[in-house]
Amino acid sequence: MVTLVDRAAKVEHRTRSELIREALRAYLGRRIPVVEVSKEELATIERGRREIARGEYVTLDQVLHGVDRTARTQR
Repeated sequence: MVTLVDRAAKVEHRTRSELIREALRAYLGRRIPVVEVSKEELATIERGRREIARGEYVTLDQVLHGVDRTARTQR
């Protein structure tokens, strides 16, 4: 495999390291996609964390078994 990598690196006028880094980026990019998060999304996440810290949330169990609307905190 090293021979093939060295041959490809020579053809593309790159170092072995450059070729392997690019190959890994391409491979990992297909297997583990990188998701860019917008400023708005980050702000929403932070707002949600503050709401949770204040106890303003419902649990999955409450959602699955019906939430008592009168018990929830009014906004």
